[in-house]
Amino acid sequence: MLAACATVGPPQPPSLWLPKPPNDLRATRKGDRVILTWTIPTVTTDRKTIRSQGPTRICRSLEAKLTQCGVPLDEAAAQATPNPSSTASSASGPTKSRKQKTAESYTDTLPGSILTDNASGFITYAIEALNADGRGAGVSNQVQVSLVRTLPPPENFAAQVTGQGVVLSWTSDLPAASSLPGVRYVYRVYRRPTGSQEKNSEEKNRDEKILVGEVPAGSGHGFTLTDSSIEWEKTYEYRAETVTVVTQEKQPELQFDGDDTPEVQVFTHDVFPPAIPSGLQAVFSGPGQQTFIDLVWAPVTDVDLDGYNVYRHEEGAAAVKVNAALVKTPAYRDMNVVSGKHYVYSVSAVDVRGNESARSEVVGETVP
Repeated sequence: MLAACATVGPPQPPSLWLPKPPNDLRATRKGDRVILTWTIPTVTTDRKTIRSQGPTRICRSLEAKLTQCGVPLDEAAAQATPNPSSTASSASGPTKSRKQKTAESYTDTLPGSILTDNASGFITYAIEALNADGRGAGVSNQVQVSLVRTLPPPENFAAQVTGQGVVLSWTSDLPAASSLPGVRYVYRVYRRPTGSQEKNSEEKNRDEKILVGEVPAGSGHGFTLTDSSIEWEKTYEYRAETVTVVTQEKQPELQFDGDDTPEVQVFTHDVFPPAIPSGLQAVFSGPGQQTFIDLVWAPVTDVDLDGYNVYRHEEGAAAVKVNAALVKTPAYRDMNVVSGKHYVYSVSAVDVRGNESARSEVVGETVP
């Protein structure tokens, strides 16, 4: 019987345990802060699973390209390595490794000395993941961030509930920088509902924000914006910011947010009645028919309209509501009339929360 022997290859060099450089570095700017985010590498350059994480160098340069980190801006501390047992399935089945992706972030504050009024000014960021011995395999992908100055948030930001929605108002006096070539500014207002699950996370708070609208920043001092898309009887929080928009020839447009105003909270309690009905007309049915008076008027267009009330009075008497339930269409037939009397009518509108408008102008009709 012959026995097969395994082929022995050349010996492999020992691993240096150098983390594979990240390739998903991203950067966002908020005011003068730059938030870098990336995924912590889980494998080495020779495809081995990293057992112990080292720190991460934060690299920043005014040059267009970083070939090496040089003197790092800072270091992000090493994160704990996940427990290997958490990546395996139960012992009753085959063991499968599952790649765990852990996000990391770092916030850099741009010094005022490098900010510029030039739309072409940029700064370059990269990171370098190190092993437990402080060695790395090179820098990550590189991202560029505009160095154009941001403007302060609007002042005197306020919110007021009206029948048309929440009216947002603010003031702002833009400096001369607002007329820079290739740079423009807009005010944006956001809202979010309160009392939702995102309370434990600022990031989730921002994710649920809803853009109410934007207003171009100009030479004016006072600005307003009405949020008509609210739901009544809810609490909302509003904030505003000045957004910087940078445009360069043959380059995609860049936008980055400025700092936020303090949030203002409003409860959209509806105490506002619908519009007053108009165009009321009264017409007697005519001889030879059953006696009645037909009323018609222009429909009220409020989205929360629930119906109408019809009021009637005779000479010298107080007005009395003649409908038992809300009238759902802008018309009503009064069958309870008597020959030889003169009747005067008016109409009001009622919304779904019971707010009733003032009564319309009166109109009269005589039953022969």
